[in-house]
Formats: sequence, structure tokens, C-alpha cells
Amino acid sequence: MATPADARITPRAEDYPQWYQDVVREADLAEPAKVVKGCMVIKPHGYAIWEKIQRELDSQFRATGHRNAYFPLLVPQSFLQKEAEHVEGFAPELAVVTHAGGQPLEEPYVIRPTSETIIGHFFSKWISSYRDLPLLLNQWANVMRWELRTRLFLRTTEFLWQEGHTAHATHDEAMEEVLRILHVYGDFAESFMAMPVVRGRKTALEKFAGALESYCIEAHMQDGKALQAGTSHDLGQNFGKAFDVRFQNEAGDLDYVWQTSWGVSTRLIGGLVMTHADDDGLVLPPRLAPIHCVIVPIYRNDEQKAQVLEAAERLRKALCDVDLSSPDARYRDFLEVVLDDRDLRPGAKFYHWERRGVPLRIELGPKDLAKGQVCTKFRVDTPVQSGKAFVPTDEFLATVRDKLLAFQDALLERARAAQAADTVVLDDWDDFVASFSGEKSVFAWCHWDGTSETEAAIKEATKVTIRCIPLPGQGPDDGPGRCIRTGRPSAGRVLMAKAY
Repeated sequence: MATPADARITPRAEDYPQWYQDVVREADLAEPAKVVKGCMVIKPHGYAIWEKIQRELDSQFRATGHRNAYFPLLVPQSFLQKEAEHVEGFAPELAVVTHAGGQPLEEPYVIRPTSETIIGHFFSKWISSYRDLPLLLNQWANVMRWELRTRLFLRTTEFLWQEGHTAHATHDEAMEEVLRILHVYGDFAESFMAMPVVRGRKTALEKFAGALESYCIEAHMQDGKALQAGTSHDLGQNFGKAFDVRFQNEAGDLDYVWQTSWGVSTRLIGGLVMTHADDDGLVLPPRLAPIHCVIVPIYRNDEQKAQVLEAAERLRKALCDVDLSSPDARYRDFLEVVLDDRDLRPGAKFYHWERRGVPLRIELGPKDLAKGQVCTKFRVDTPVQSGKAFVPTDEFLATVRDKLLAFQDALLERARAAQAADTVVLDDWDDFVASFSGEKSVFAWCHWDGTSETEAAIKEATKVTIRCIPLPGQGPDDGPGRCIRTGRPSAGRVLMAKAY
């Protein structure tokens, strides 16, 4: 079928960044908001994915005792200046409001780049005793960070996210929260996004401005680069001291609270694209697909059309009763099914839904009705099913849930295999440089001497950063060694890669 020239998806091997932009465009996920520098319009299909991400994560946050709140978009500029490292880290990205109502403001406001400061201000009003702790809040919001180079979903001036903020009586309790949320993110990425991740701790150069420590999940993209897909921060008492958030402990003494913050954003949609999409367009795991199945009726005349559409509608209704959720889920996840009865040729419909990543296509024609069967095809070939299959209708309805979940698992295994193929263990500097030549990247496990000076030198020489110091069980555990750059002693290997 002929397609417009601008509908072509550039092959990944030809131009990976352009391939990404083409897939986002052809899947109708988003487009640049050219009248607002660096921002994007998230279109209905893209926003529906974000809504599914929200629904699942919000359910998990509530299950761990968190409640949703909302804080102002505008933050007094003086608030950011109270925590020196924090304001220094965000200063280049701030958008500042200096006038309102036709008059200059007495104090400028910053459009929130994150909310630790203003939430710290209100924590100081709400917390006075150990009985007020822990305070576990989450906010679904938009933020603004003035980016010079933008890319849809991955890095835009304005983006959507959730940011959790909690206050605790002890550092141990705060650290328990940091790691709990890190694993919520990691489990979500693997179970719902079918995107394998490495869990670990950031270096001092890469940690969140104002935090004691930052933890992250790092995902492998098809070009070998890493995507920081979620972060969880141990803020220590830094913001408690900056905003005088004190409480009376059980011994009757005054102490500063221990705080955490954590978040994921619409960048996850970019990660979803770069983990699973191919040169034909988007590929969506069923647990995050806004549309799980599309039924394409096939007929030659009006009589066949009436018969096929009647049967297709019965099939659609039956599929809509299929629930993908697990027995202990806090919500039901019934299949979203589209019956595509548009006046278009079947090939045009196949093309349309393939571009949008719908996991399962069902074809239904007169011959299928006569045989009591359906023709099915998954978006990509996996061990679950390769190519088209003809299945008795009753059998199809009885097995479609299991097959969609098996397809979800197969996408995760496919992504794990791609990550493994791009993962190397390196001990020689020349091999390291060769592995990251040009735009190429790999997931490299290397020894590092633990100094920021060496970390900065590696980045300057190769554009490679230390993505994380792995948690136990997340990387090679072969003990101490020698730094790949300096030869000095190293406590263990860290994950290095080029990153988005």
C-alpha cells in the first residue's frame, strides 16, 4: 500500500534518533508544541499510556500507605536559595516569573522544577511530634526545566510526573522508604513495561542536588544507551534543617526530620518506545496498551458485511469481558477492543494499528464464520505465536488472556536478551574507548577508583557516565579490582554507559 513520504519510518540502523521521532509521530503519541519552546503536546494515544502508568503506580503507592496531595506550581525564589546545593543544581534550568497583573512582583516565583522546597515549608507547619510521622505524600503534577536540547518524552521543557515526598523520625526509616520505592519502580518497569532495569546508587557527581544519596533504575535502550527511568533520594536532614522541620521525639528532645523524595515521569513512554518498537512502528506490552485488540472485518459485498459485522460485534463484546489483572489487583483491567469498521481496505487498517503498537490483531471474514474460527496475529513474532494463526472462536476466547500475558512476558525476555547482547565486562582502557567509539554505547561493567576526578575524566574523554553503583545481585560480583582509567584499587564494578 502506498504511503505518504513523510509517513516513512527511518530504519534504526540508518538513523536511530530520527527513527525514534518517526515512531512517536506515526504512533500518534505526541508532537512538538512549536509555539511554546521545548514543550510537547501529548496526544490521546500517548496520554492513554500515561494514564495506565498513573493508575498502576498510584495503586501501588496507596498500597504502601501514601496519600495524594497537590502543592503550588509557583515557588518563592527564596525557598530554593535556602538549600545551597539544591539551588546550584537547578539554577541553569529555572524559569522565573517576575511580573503578574501588569506589575513587578515583590519576590519572583520559580515555576517548580521539583517541589522539595515548598513541601519542606509546609512540612514545617504540619509536623511537631513523632506522632505526626511518618508523613507519606505523593503529587501528580507538571514541572518545568528549561532544556536547551529537547526530544519528545525524553527531555522536554515541561513534563508530567509524580513526585513522592516523605518525612520520618529516623534515618533507618527513611532509607527503608527509599529502597521500598526503588523496588516499586523496578518491579513496575519489568512487570508492566516489560523493560529490564538495573537498580543501583548514583555517584556523588550524578546524585540529586541536595540529597545525601540518590538511587535509580537504569534501563537499556536498543542503541545500547542507558535511560534513567526512575529515582529515589535519601535527602537526609538537609531540607529539614533548611526549612526548620523539627519534631519532638519519643525521648522529648527536638530533632530534624529525615526526608525522602522520589519520582518517575512521562520519560517512561520514551523508554517504552526505545525498548520495544521496531522499524514498522510502536510495539506495546499488553499491560500498558490503551487498546489490546483490534478486530478487522473482511468482506466483499453488503450481505457478507452485515454477517461479518454482526459476528465481529459479538466477538468484541465477549473480549471486553476478559480481565488481564491478577487476582490480588486493586483494580480490574478489562480488554480494550476496537472493531475497525471504517470504509477502508484491510491493508490500510493493518498498517494503521501496527503503527500504533496494538498487541493483537484479529481478522474475521466469511470463511472464518463458516469454520467457526478467527485469524489472529500478534504485533511481533515471539515464541507465543509466529505469523498468523487460525483458532476456533471458543478456544480463542478461552485462551486470549493467557496468550496476551505470555506475549507480555515474551517482550520482557526479548528486551533482556537485547540487554545481554550489549553488556560487556571491561578491564582495559583501550577496549573501553573502542567499545564507546562514535555514537555507539554498551552496558559496560568496569572497575572505578571511587573518585569524582576519575569519573569526570572518563566522561570528558568518552561521554560515558557511571550510571549506578549496583545493589547486591544487580551486577557482576567478582570483588575488588583495578580502576579501568587509573589502575588504582576499586571496591567493585560499576555500570557505565552513554545515556539519554
